[in-house]
Amino acid sequence: MNRNTFALLICGLLLSTLSAPAQHSASEPVLDVSAMDRTVDPCVDFYAYSCGQWMKHNPIPPDQASWGTYGKLEDENRAQLRGILEDAAKPNPQRDSADQKIGDYYASCIDEGAIEKRGVKPLQPELDRIAALKSKQDFAEYISTTQYPPALYGGGPLFAFRSNQDFKDSAQVLAEVDQGGLGLPDRDYYLKDDAKSQELRKAYLAHVAKMFELTGDSSADAANEAATVMRIETALATGQMTRVERRDPPKLYHKMSADDLQKLAPTFQWPVYFTKTGVGGLASLNVVTPDYLHTLNAEIDNESLADWKVYFRWHAIHEAANDLSSAFVKETFSFYGKTLRGRQELPPRWKRCTNDVDDDLGEALGQAYVAKYFSPESKQAALKMVREVESAMQSEIQSLPWMGAATKEQAQVKLHSIANKIGYPDKWRDYSALQIVRGDHIGNSQRASWFEFHRWIAKIGKPVDRDEWGMTPPTINAYYDPQKNDINFPAGILQPPLFSALSDAAPNFGDTGATMGHELTHAFDDEGSQFDAQGNLRNWWTDADRKEFEKRAQCVVDQYSGYTIIDDIKINGKLTNGEDLADLGGTLLAYLAWKYDTAGQKLEPIDGLTPEQRFFVSYGQSWCTNERDENKRLRATVDPHSPEKYRTNGIVSNMPEFRDAFHCKPGQPMVRENSCRVW
Repeated sequence: MNRNTFALLICGLLLSTLSAPAQHSASEPVLDVSAMDRTVDPCVDFYAYSCGQWMKHNPIPPDQASWGTYGKLEDENRAQLRGILEDAAKPNPQRDSADQKIGDYYASCIDEGAIEKRGVKPLQPELDRIAALKSKQDFAEYISTTQYPPALYGGGPLFAFRSNQDFKDSAQVLAEVDQGGLGLPDRDYYLKDDAKSQELRKAYLAHVAKMFELTGDSSADAANEAATVMRIETALATGQMTRVERRDPPKLYHKMSADDLQKLAPTFQWPVYFTKTGVGGLASLNVVTPDYLHTLNAEIDNESLADWKVYFRWHAIHEAANDLSSAFVKETFSFYGKTLRGRQELPPRWKRCTNDVDDDLGEALGQAYVAKYFSPESKQAALKMVREVESAMQSEIQSLPWMGAATKEQAQVKLHSIANKIGYPDKWRDYSALQIVRGDHIGNSQRASWFEFHRWIAKIGKPVDRDEWGMTPPTINAYYDPQKNDINFPAGILQPPLFSALSDAAPNFGDTGATMGHELTHAFDDEGSQFDAQGNLRNWWTDADRKEFEKRAQCVVDQYSGYTIIDDIKINGKLTNGEDLADLGGTLLAYLAWKYDTAGQKLEPIDGLTPEQRFFVSYGQSWCTNERDENKRLRATVDPHSPEKYRTNGIVSNMPEFRDAFHCKPGQPMVRENSCRVW
């Protein structure tokens, strides 16, 4: 799997970052009063009030692009995974096969001396295969058998190929072809003409040229080759859908026969490609972006074989870079880590290797993690909270003044059909077919990539496995899947300081409860609301109710589009709308669930904060973050989540519950005159 590209979970909670190792005890409070800056008026800037001291005392480590509450926990979690992996890497003939695989993978990755000694040699067979291409008719066979498989999600050469649930028949899995083939994070990096975009393109050209030089090309040849790559990738970018366009599910569904695909892009030999990848005789598939395939076909025709070989060489180098010697790793970090994200130092190798094991053997590693760090009591406590948040959603739907009875009935059916997946899968993934060879780091990486690719492709034409997870158990994140209609909370996120059974209820609901409400609300955001209870793309709304929903969602778009990220860059409110709606709805649901949970109890102030204030401060502290300017610019283009400051202030300024808790007055910044509310 390409670890150089910047990937996002569309319906995930956040983008995680890294930090320095530590250990949390189960008694650590969810709310940290020492992180607050009580000199700030909470009605003026609630984010600064909640996080001011935290931000002052938590500078960004040099190997990080940002540093926040979730990022700190992720890195502390990574230290726990390191301990598991170092133990598994010790020779032990009694160890089971899953532990043996994660241990051998980690030991091979951490052996930097052996990797350094091999230099660029592991890549040479791939470069030789590219050089041997005789015509463009050979492209399909090459792409289907390259050392790294066709990317599932946009990286790699030419296009993405994967399986997915059928949008119109969610019980079945079909093949899917999508846009891809770029080395920069998004099409806009090629097409925007502002000064910063031009600067980044120059830096990308220099990076590509340097990578060619590391394989032995002269500086003059490398510069020409980089220009060729840029020309081809820019042409491909012109045919790609924007991230905002991709937020509308019907625009991503174009089911057609394999013959129709061949007519759409006739120069590429699709039957050869499908046969070589093991799906020969494919009857139908979803072509996510037909315009892109039309553009791709034209570019294959327009560019010479020699220039396409240059393009393929670049992507082979790019895909393998982090599995090669330090010169490739450092140059890759220099552009993707430092230039694009502002990181000052390459993370230590143990962090990178731990990430790689989690990427490639995540459920084998996760099984060991859960056994050591996730108790049955934590799972039950989390499940109880989810159900309380869902109960709040049920009441909210029933009392909505803008939604009619028919749509409410369908919304309740969908709500009651949502599956709650907590901690880890019921059935662990079987890695027995994946060969891990101690001492063969790049081979392990390549075989793991192909294993994952074939695992996805093997689903085509089969019933959907609704028990499967899309995140590994140690992950500090959560997500909603609109096609499976389930919410997923890995074990990693259900721990202090985000969640603790020893905390009073208000902070638990303000932090993790709001996370649960966030994921639940995704079932009813601008995207999720287009899928029904079974996960089919179907309009279950009356026309009048849909218009009312869109009017309220537009209020949130307008609000967030007015916020500045950095310099003159505003939030793209259409891109972030789903996440903003989830934040808004999720925080309200968590508040209501907390009120139901503690009804009849006499709740006293703690640390000078009322219970209601503790709820909101805990929510604000979940987003405490320092971030580098470079990373802000990148996220402005690719991230569907708003910056953390606005995930805090933008939400509470819409909530009368917050206004009442802090006695804010009309006209103060945290009291919006025309507040937004959907759910």
